Amino acid sequence: MKKIFALIICLCALAAHAQKINNEPIRKLQMAEFAIANLYVDKVDEDKLVEEAIIKMLAQLDPHSTYNNAEEVKKMNEPLQGNFEGIGVQFQMIEDTLLVIQPVSNGPSEKVGILAGDRIIAVNDSAIAGVKMSTEDIMSRLRGPKNSEVKLTIIRRGVDEPIYFTVKRDKIPILSLDASYMIEPKIGYIRINRFGATTAQEFTQALKELQKKGMKDLILDLQGNGGGYLNAAIDLANEFLGQKELIVYTEGRAERRSDFFAKGTGNFKEGRLIVLVDEYSASASEIVTGAIQDWDRGVVVGRRTFGKGLVQRPIDLPDGSMIRLTIARYYTPAGRCIQKPYDNTANLDGKLNGEDNQDNYNLDLVNRFNHGEMIHADSIHFADSLKVQTKRQGRTVYGGGGIMPDFFVPIDTTQYTDYHRNLVAKGVVIKATTGYIEKHRKELQNKYKKFEAFNEKFEIDDAFLADIRALAEKEKIEFNEEQYNKSLPLIKTQLKALIARDLWDMNEYFQVINSTNKSVQQALEVLNKNIYSTIIR
Repeated sequence: MKKIFALIICLCALAAHAQKINNEPIRKLQMAEFAIANLYVDKVDEDKLVEEAIIKMLAQLDPHSTYNNAEEVKKMNEPLQGNFEGIGVQFQMIEDTLLVIQPVSNGPSEKVGILAGDRIIAVNDSAIAGVKMSTEDIMSRLRGPKNSEVKLTIIRRGVDEPIYFTVKRDKIPILSLDASYMIEPKIGYIRINRFGATTAQEFTQALKELQKKGMKDLILDLQGNGGGYLNAAIDLANEFLGQKELIVYTEGRAERRSDFFAKGTGNFKEGRLIVLVDEYSASASEIVTGAIQDWDRGVVVGRRTFGKGLVQRPIDLPDGSMIRLTIARYYTPAGRCIQKPYDNTANLDGKLNGEDNQDNYNLDLVNRFNHGEMIHADSIHFADSLKVQTKRQGRTVYGGGGIMPDFFVPIDTTQYTDYHRNLVAKGVVIKATTGYIEKHRKELQNKYKKFEAFNEKFEIDDAFLADIRALAEKEKIEFNEEQYNKSLPLIKTQLKALIARDLWDMNEYFQVINSTNKSVQQALEVLNKNIYSTIIR
């Protein structure tokens, strides 16, 4: 009884203290949390209560204001910071075994002699093969502080006994560039997968290498690039724009307008430029694309971008968790708001419907497909109020969410079937490729000393395709001959690209894949048939 009385006194004291705070909602929140933590009939997890409250509050705001716990923050930041600490291997889980696809060049695993095709079966004498351990658990065992050591047990094809290695962990780079190569004489191709801390540096280096090879025109591939750091986007746009040309500006209710300008120090301010985008190109990708289009600096090819134009400010919390709170919107140089519409209004009963709106927002791309937008450009209609003019030539472009390309490329549905989707979803394509490489690696390396010879002469044979069908049957994927024949060209291209990746790297993978990429082919047509000059004069 005395304890309850004391708690009531404390609650009254808190109420008195709260009166000093000139904010009724904060007073209510403090009193409610204190009462639940101290007076509720059962013991409660106070940290979890607060987390849930924060998540619920943010859900009522917009689709991109989020909460992340300390572990999520660490994982989220690694790809953008450009490195993590570990042993340095690309791997694939095959039948409960970790198969090394490639050791990172000059990384800790390569230095001790670990090879592509090796199978790691134990880490520090703890078995990881055949024990149904999750990929996340395996990665946590392989990663660790720089200069710490980890013992690996490896099975190598052609060697009867296990091989033991001690690897000293190091910082492993996470690259922003997937590929950089001369796609045709005088035409370079660079693909960026995210905007991280090292993106500008990687791009500059790749650009200079291509220019040494005679590059005059550039295809910049931002398809599937979901964004990243604002500064990285500004640095990349600077490579193409002139001094004091506006790249992007931000503005919010409590945030004054902030303008970001090009310095004019870029290395590609003259040559013809094509930017490839699709419905998964978002945020930083849209900033770069919008700036290039608004200044009539290049031609945009593909499909309307995602439409993520809200600016988040990270707010670090004491336990290492983080709130990412939307504080402003991004606008292109011509004044277009990049953010697509979202609804954060109340229902008729006065209750906020954040969760329903989040679901609708997440289904936007599905709705675009169902409405035909990804197949027919004329299915997209913009209100006259969304018209704006580009900065140099006065071309009409549209706001209202996302960047609409100058050349529309419909999504290719001709080769995609349920049978193919099942092959990919159940890992059949990856497993079959890995098994093929493991059996034929030395043979392929001896036969194809250079990628160019492989790309020209290698073909997927009937025996390999039979293995695919057999593995699909084992995974209980029902064979459909019509769908199989329809998807066969796509299956062959994907298999060849994956083999190229495993024998060489991602550069070679995209050289194979891009041979059938409709947006890449459209970009080449715009450059080679002099269509470019009809848009950018």
